[in-house]
Amino acid sequence: MNRNLEHAQRLIKSFQHWTGKSLIEMPEVLFEAPFVVVSHGMEPDPIFNYGNQQALTLWEMDWETFTRTPSRKSAEPVSQEERSRLLAQAKIQGYINDYRGVRISSTGKRFWIEDVILWTVLDEINQPCGQAATFLRWTFI
Repeated sequence: MNRNLEHAQRLIKSFQHWTGKSLIEMPEVLFEAPFVVVSHGMEPDPIFNYGNQQALTLWEMDWETFTRTPSRKSAEPVSQEERSRLLAQAKIQGYINDYRGVRISSTGKRFWIEDVILWTVLDEINQPCGQAATFLRWTFI
């Protein structure tokens, strides 16, 4: 199994672990899912380590650029404090849902993300290894 497929499996299993719901059945189709899925690692300034095709399109980046981008850069500076608070809350609780916030693409397009579920990603021995988010609704502003 390639590294991206292994990570997709972690995302799916962790989502199920925290929410009790299914994100998607097979990791092979997560990249092409009709909803956004992103994740970052646990670095001091976390870097995106996964974005499915919907995410890459929305943030207007290719895989290589996206997976070198600090996740904080997906939010405008004024939204980063709220984003940090929510990431901390999800770390404590395991997940949060119903988040709504403004994000910004690589070309400066601003958009609302709605009904976001944010969860802690667990590795194969159930240790935290990052955080992920998914959402189906966004509106350009």
